[in-house]
Amino acid sequence: MSRFPNLSETFILREMIALRDLGWEIDIYPIILQHPPVIHPEARPWLQRVHHSPYLSVTVLAANVRAFFRSPRVYFRTALRVLRENASNLNFFVRALALFPKAVLAAEQIQRQGIQHIHAHYASHPALFAWIIHQFTGIPYSITVHAHDIFVRKAMLATKLADARFIISISEFNRAYLSRLYGAWVEPKTHIIHCGVEPQRYPPHAEPPAALPSLKILSIGSLQPYKGQKYLIEACALLRTQQIPFECQIIGAGELQTELQAQIESLGLENQVRLLGPQNQQSVAEHLAAANVYAQPSIITPSGKMEGIPVSIMEALACALPVVATELSGIPELVRPFQTGQLVPPENPEALAEALAWVYQHPQEAHKMALRGRELVMEQFTLTRNAAALAAIFEETVKTRPD
Repeated sequence: MSRFPNLSETFILREMIALRDLGWEIDIYPIILQHPPVIHPEARPWLQRVHHSPYLSVTVLAANVRAFFRSPRVYFRTALRVLRENASNLNFFVRALALFPKAVLAAEQIQRQGIQHIHAHYASHPALFAWIIHQFTGIPYSITVHAHDIFVRKAMLATKLADARFIISISEFNRAYLSRLYGAWVEPKTHIIHCGVEPQRYPPHAEPPAALPSLKILSIGSLQPYKGQKYLIEACALLRTQQIPFECQIIGAGELQTELQAQIESLGLENQVRLLGPQNQQSVAEHLAAANVYAQPSIITPSGKMEGIPVSIMEALACALPVVATELSGIPELVRPFQTGQLVPPENPEALAEALAWVYQHPQEAHKMALRGRELVMEQFTLTRNAAALAAIFEETVKTRPD
């Protein structure tokens, strides 16, 4: 994975825990070892399973010297291909150059451990890391493709997908997208396994009264452009002009913190819209229980960056909380218009405000949609179900690995 521990990647942490509970022994090779101020308590025990090295050290250099003398042809062939196929993107080229030496060390460590399979979350740098290790060791690897790792970051993507033993896609949208991009060969090796939630963490909301005293809006996501929080803040200003009583809380941290806070203040919404910063799983569950509508105002950025299927929507529907989201990527696979929630066009604060106002004006109808959303989550988006499906694929891969 790119980073560990990473507060926003709860879905990876949950998946690892579920696979461990199914009997799989897991070690973690993060490209970057983080020391964030807020960490999920469940992540702490996993720090003992982390293998991390700097980009350059005596140990890294020694591993590369050994790899070179063991097989100069493999070393040069792999290095040249990495650099050649990432040359179209300066950012990827520089990172690939930095990543290669430490991946060579990881290959040596992984082979020494007797690890039988490598799984990379994201088709960007983690998949490159896995691909390099595969070239030196022959150990098979697989990739979970999410969103920006295939929509934006395409350097060497076809090679990483083609050489993977299998691909996990978090949505039907992603599989169809990759098939259109690279050809029909992608589809049979790609399995749809959604990210999963633990429904027991999210008790369902009771049926609301016929009239809500106020609209309690919650939105969760890193404060980045593709999450679209600025459109939610604009929608809140429109709700105020409609004299709808509301409060809006936004959970997350990121590069837009200062900009979003300035927007809130410029619109005079300081008493109604609050940025709560990063929160752990338990805190998120408590805020979901206190809200009466969940908003996901995501957009597609000019670079093409967008969501996959946000886990926060799964969590909201798991507790039967009405959802208003934007129509893009795999979101309609979960939020089905006026069946399990409402969809609005991206970058449209007027439509977003209208949909939120509808929840305020029709709370019981919105609750019925949310209950259907909970049923869909229970059928297709539970951690137990999806981790078992992933474990079955791993089991088959290990069994059929060539000697």
